[in-house]
Amino acid sequence: MKIIDSPVMPKSNGHYSMCIEHNGTIYTAGQLPIDPVSKSIPKTIEKQTKLVLEKIETIVIAAGSSKNQIIQMRLYISDIELWTRVNIVYAEFFGKHKPVRAVIPTRELHYGCLIEVEAIAAI
Repeated sequence: MKIIDSPVMPKSNGHYSMCIEHNGTIYTAGQLPIDPVSKSIPKTIEKQTKLVLEKIETIVIAAGSSKNQIIQMRLYISDIELWTRVNIVYAEFFGKHKPVRAVIPTRELHYGCLIEVEAIAAI
């Protein structure tokens, strides 16, 4: 097991690794839609979804993979009514690539975010 760290990856705010590689598989920590530079949170679910997917892509690229090598995604959303809007942004982001996915409705997410995403990818 190897902790992957890179200056281009978002920094963790707690006692956890942003990304770990094990036997050719990358596991990412859950990503919230908080801009790594400005620390702002976009207002809409569409912008939040785009931001977390871009953060996941940055992490998997830094770890030696790509968004087209993502095997599984877990999307936690604060309200199941957001599912259709999230799915539109998700489909645009991935195009023809379709990782297996779970969409888990939750109640509140940290900092009032509407979505949190984690991924598993191959190298």
